Amino acid sequence: MSGMIEFDAAAAKAVEAMYLTPDVVGQRTHVMAAMGLRPGMAALDIGVGPGLLAHDMGKAVTEAGSVTGVDMSRAMVAMAAERCADMDWVTIEHGEAEQLPVASGSMDVVVSTQVYEYVTDMGAALHEAKRVLKPGGRLVVLDTDWDSIVWHSSNRDRMERVLKVWDQHLADPHLPRKLPALLHDAGLVVTRRELIPLFNPDWNPHSYSAGIMMGILNFVSGRDGISEDEARAWADDLQALGREGHYFFSLNRYLFVAVKG
Repeated sequence: MSGMIEFDAAAAKAVEAMYLTPDVVGQRTHVMAAMGLRPGMAALDIGVGPGLLAHDMGKAVTEAGSVTGVDMSRAMVAMAAERCADMDWVTIEHGEAEQLPVASGSMDVVVSTQVYEYVTDMGAALHEAKRVLKPGGRLVVLDTDWDSIVWHSSNRDRMERVLKVWDQHLADPHLPRKLPALLHDAGLVVTRRELIPLFNPDWNPHSYSAGIMMGILNFVSGRDGISEDEARAWADDLQALGREGHYFFSLNRYLFVAVKG
């Protein structure tokens, strides 16, 4: 996986806060519907993060089923394990998408949300997902294409430079447009494609864009010619636009469901 962001304890808490915003809560509802989990199913969450999705998955499969969450960040593993501690049929493990610590043909559903964009070897990752699925099992993938972002700024040139540097935090900031071919090459059949927008037409400190703003600020400061002062001015401008009633943010995420034959 890409090592551009270290998901330590502080980063894990920041991700958790973003995942609790109404924007991402709504996204999680879409993902749960796409998985179609039922009691007794076995499911795998690749890149379990803070465990919010895994916890919902555990409730859906009930104690008659099982959920395994895998993450390369030990801080995320610890957070997810704590969140899911009330369900002993949910197991959280350290691992990576390219080498899953899961038996072949053991899963009814595999899900990966906002994770594959960090993976450098997508061929290996998708073949691993296929390996662990049962025949007829479903892979649900959600990722962002960062070319889809529309973010109003008083300084468009600065916004473009900041976002160009932000792209470096991912192995592939434009993965969704390539996913249909990658899934086909892995021997998986795409059965569903869906657009899930994140739309913040007004400033709200408890929103996805407010949370990711801080992540971008911290990442781009001092990187590729963007000074800490310039990065701070970028964020300050966005918040000022919000106070003036001129805030606007939109970003598209893309959901794919693919089936193992």
